[in-house]
Parts: sequence; structure tokens; C-alpha cells
Amino acid sequence: MIPMRVMMEMKLPSRIRKKGKWFISSCDALDVHSQGRTRAQAEKNLADALATFLIDCHEHGTLDQVLRESGFVAISGPPTKRSRLVRKSSHVAVPVPFEVRAPRSRAVAV
Repeated sequence: MIPMRVMMEMKLPSRIRKKGKWFISSCDALDVHSQGRTRAQAEKNLADALATFLIDCHEHGTLDQVLRESGFVAISGPPTKRSRLVRKSSHVAVPVPFEVRAPRSRAVAV
């Protein structure tokens, strides 16, 4: 099977503030921070830092634990009109690339 590339996008709460000549960007929910000389650069750098962090957690098998410890919980169904996820705070879109490969064959004990 040829590997297939898929892209997931997470929208995570963020804030950007100016400090001197720099813009400081933060995702306090995951304790990830970055900076840039412009607001746009600070946001891009934060998205890159978050993507790297999430991929690293996945590769080390700790993503579920990190998300749980940060207060993330799984919900079922689409967001409702009452959802506060995006409306009440700024957010940063974080593209997280994955490659789907053929599953490893699993021996079945009989």
C-alpha cells in the first residue's frame, strides 16, 4: 500500500501581545510559547511550535496523556451554537500532518 498523507487541523486557544519590539504568542492550554517581529510572524511561529510539540508527543506515545493532563476531554458530535471553543477566545489553526501506512499485520491467537 502506498502511504497516504493526511492533514488534520486543530484550533487551539492562543493570545498574542506586544512586548517591546517583539510580539509574544502563547497557547497557555499546552504551555507552548513563541515570538516574532510581527503579529503574523508570532502567530505562524506559535502554530509551528504547536505542530512540532503535538507531533513529538504522538511519536513518543504521550499525546493522549498530555492532552488529558492539560484538561482536554473528548466530546462527541459537532460543536453546538453554545460552544465557547472559538467564539470567546482567539485561536491559532495548527496543521498537523500525518502519513497513513499499511497497518502492521497482527498475529491472531487461536
